[in-house]
Amino acid sequence: MRRYLFPSLAVALLVTAVGQPSAAQSNGAPPPASVVDSATSSSIPQLADGSPVDSEQDAASVEAYWTAERMANAVPAETPPAAGQTPPPLPLEEPAAQQPGEVPPAGPEQPPAQGGSVAIDEAATAGKVFYRNPTNGRDYVCSASALNSPSKQMVITAGHCVNTGGTSSANPGRWMTNWTYVPRYRQGSRPFGTFSAKEFRAFNGWINDSSFHWDAAMVTLWPRAGKKIVNVTGGHGLAWNYDRSQSVTVFGYPGNHSSGEVQWVCSGTTRRVGLTDGRIELNCGFGGGSSGGPWLRGYNQSTQLGHVNGITSTGAGSWNRSPYFGDSVKRMFDAQGSRT
Repeated sequence: MRRYLFPSLAVALLVTAVGQPSAAQSNGAPPPASVVDSATSSSIPQLADGSPVDSEQDAASVEAYWTAERMANAVPAETPPAAGQTPPPLPLEEPAAQQPGEVPPAGPEQPPAQGGSVAIDEAATAGKVFYRNPTNGRDYVCSASALNSPSKQMVITAGHCVNTGGTSSANPGRWMTNWTYVPRYRQGSRPFGTFSAKEFRAFNGWINDSSFHWDAAMVTLWPRAGKKIVNVTGGHGLAWNYDRSQSVTVFGYPGNHSSGEVQWVCSGTTRRVGLTDGRIELNCGFGGGSSGGPWLRGYNQSTQLGHVNGITSTGAGSWNRSPYFGDSVKRMFDAQGSRT
């Protein structure tokens, strides 16, 4: 069954506005909220019992947890109530004032095998995320994609797919448990196996404030059978500081299409959500489960590679939205990309 290619429309990206500290800030005054929110925090993933996933044996325990039955019964990610509000206006990183940049994609060490029934537009570089929410003990799903970096071990997804989101620095969100990534998942098939999370990194603006402006995360994965995710499937590049109107290809596992069991694709041109919002949007009509799926500039169907210029975060009606990828996303990449 081939996925339908949706008409072009738009998703709203997260805003990442960070300036240099002022003289007053250097003298002890608190930094602006935008600087605090754009900072990132990392965490070692845990099993459901609270023990850290800090060995290959623990990573195997995560894989064992995800039986075919649990995967089939996991439901699309929930959005914290605090994050359901429209993000407040923030100082924006305007692409006209910043230098666009890119990290190149990388192909796999060997061409990915088809691995059973697969549609022509399904990519090995995109996959489905499975995790357990520690606040209620339920199993959930999101989407993600492999991201080329010095470690060759990283994927990019939505912040709410790795952390529940909080209401303040005194009441931060909790990190998800039993977190795993299955590249090109299809109706229970795991053609490349499952890759367990080794380290999370998310924006403090999501962890502490549940702000969709900062709803992006990067996850370092454990190698599987000695092989790293990017070397197995290939990995997309990263793009930042581009104009908010971009031609993109979006991948994900929306629960409102094929029950989230098959990879879907949408293509179109993004637009800015609003003058004071700064995120981007595309009219894909993707429902829950598509969160974290990549928005790719310059996607090449033959190589299955492009540059991640956003991720599915939330929506308004049929419009999916993404944070804007500016310098702060590049700083997240620099902080996590070499972690092994």
